[in-house]
Amino acid sequence: MTDSISLQRTLQSSYMRFAKQDTAARFNLAMSGIADCALSDLEIAPEDLALHGPNAYGYAPLVERIAGRFGAPAECVVTPGGGCSFSNHLAISALISPGDEALIEDPTYELLASTLACLGAQVRTFERRRSQDWRLDPEEVATRLSPRTRLVVLTNLHNPTGAMASEAHVREVAAAAAKVGACVLVDEVYLELTFADGAARTSFTPEGNVVVTSSLTKAYGLSGLRCGWILAPADLAERMRRLNDLFGVAPPHIAERLAVVAFDQLDRLRARARGLLEPNLAAYREILGDHPDLDQVIFPIATTVFPRLRRGDADAIFERLRSQHETSFVPGRFFGRPDHMRIALGGQPAATREGLLRLRAALDETP
Repeated sequence: MTDSISLQRTLQSSYMRFAKQDTAARFNLAMSGIADCALSDLEIAPEDLALHGPNAYGYAPLVERIAGRFGAPAECVVTPGGGCSFSNHLAISALISPGDEALIEDPTYELLASTLACLGAQVRTFERRRSQDWRLDPEEVATRLSPRTRLVVLTNLHNPTGAMASEAHVREVAAAAAKVGACVLVDEVYLELTFADGAARTSFTPEGNVVVTSSLTKAYGLSGLRCGWILAPADLAERMRRLNDLFGVAPPHIAERLAVVAFDQLDRLRARARGLLEPNLAAYREILGDHPDLDQVIFPIATTVFPRLRRGDADAIFERLRSQHETSFVPGRFFGRPDHMRIALGGQPAATREGLLRLRAALDETP
């Protein structure tokens, strides 16, 4: 475990640069969500394609869909556009000031840590342990809090492992954070994968110190819409809307209207996602589930697996896999674990299966 993350206040993310420039491969096991939908996957009417409409501080039909889905008051919903990534940026910007201490899980998603550092936070960590199946341990968080802590950042499902935190454990973290005057930000973008019956759940409550972010991207293959949202207590939500006047101003209206269409078709989109994840998870268990070089926990529903290499170097395997096997994954150094790999299971089943076979071949070739 590292006591803190040493990040200079630089305006960049090493992971996002890697994701944009270095993951392209014939068999891509580096993407983190469900494979992208085509426009034909949505049932669209001509009026859904309007370019302009009233969305100064939120397009009302979209706000209503999100509020209704999560049982939240409309005044607690912020829709800044830019997906969950920008929602995280906006929320963090409203929750901390330069010099504030932020506590984040380890392993963690690099973009969250880089955003905190970019905004001037002093970043410290608490550990999620492989020996505990990567679960969220509220006692571990409580021991790492200090009087200077102003924000605790969680991902649920955990990125990169896919571990689910219970609502009870998130509440325990929130209670501990409240004692030192801190808020809790929970990125729930992968939690949508778990709503098999269509009923949504969230850690957000209108009163309290928990702020939640999510989007339609990871669970539904709708990255092109960049439909992200924040659920926050009403006073914080208003602060975020006004702060967004300095950032994104307003999302593209056509994307908002298509997001409303998507919300009305989530059952179909969820079935599509399950049709990808279930055979891919079965293929992973068959091909790599008991590989002797991998120490791993395989969760029943997640778009990624995060095994530890018992031998070999993840970056070296990545380079060989791309150059010799036309396949990619994400080296674990982007999550603070250089001896791990993040392997994606959200792609088309035939391509995913072939990529997993090629990854197994590369592992078997490792000296």
